[in-house]
Amino acid sequence: MDIKNIIKSLQDIKKNSPQRKFKQTIDVIFTLKDIDLKKQDQQVDFYANMHYTKGKKVKVAALVGPELMSSAKEVCDVAVMSDDFDAYAKDKKKTKQLAGGHDFFIAQANIMAKVAQSFGKVLGPKGKMPNPKAGCVVPPNANLKALMEKLQKTVKMIAKTSPMIQVAVGTEDMKDEQVADNIKTIYDQLIHHLPGEKNNIQKILVKLTMGKPFKIDDKGNLVKVENPQEKEEEKSEK
Repeated sequence: MDIKNIIKSLQDIKKNSPQRKFKQTIDVIFTLKDIDLKKQDQQVDFYANMHYTKGKKVKVAALVGPELMSSAKEVCDVAVMSDDFDAYAKDKKKTKQLAGGHDFFIAQANIMAKVAQSFGKVLGPKGKMPNPKAGCVVPPNANLKALMEKLQKTVKMIAKTSPMIQVAVGTEDMKDEQVADNIKTIYDQLIHHLPGEKNNIQKILVKLTMGKPFKIDDKGNLVKVENPQEKEEEKSEK
């Protein structure tokens, strides 16, 4: 992908998307082909690291012991001390509220068993258990500030049951250069996780929250998206 092409495509997409009174998110959608998701080695499940944030704050909750509590309170959105885990284990509603309000969960490695016991039933099905692949299972002396900064630029790329991946790569008020760089960065990482690399990508779509999806090719150029309704109207006219 060429960043200059993506920038031009983004500019055209914005022009042809409805304006809203709120800051719209820009998503990129990858649809995959010629892969068998029943085979574990063909499934997609990794965290992509971008050079820029997504334009909206990523909320992080820390589940820690006394060693990291002070640091977690300072840099994370919420910090839950191990002594308070039982209260969440006994109150599923409280745990669900915690899960719903945060994008990532950090856990202190030496109390991971207690984290799993107290939060696993809620966080597990939501795909929010602290994950070592994202760097979210940390030692008691971890630098949480550096991790928080990294998570602001991290997206989860997953295709296990459906051959489609949709992630936020920015907001409409961000610089086009930054959003374009994020799109190229995750595209480059994705193709290296596919058995046939770019040959396994069927379509790449970019859309704003309230806008229609626009197709771009593997060079970043905008492709005209055919509207099925328009095609039917053309047939009926003939």
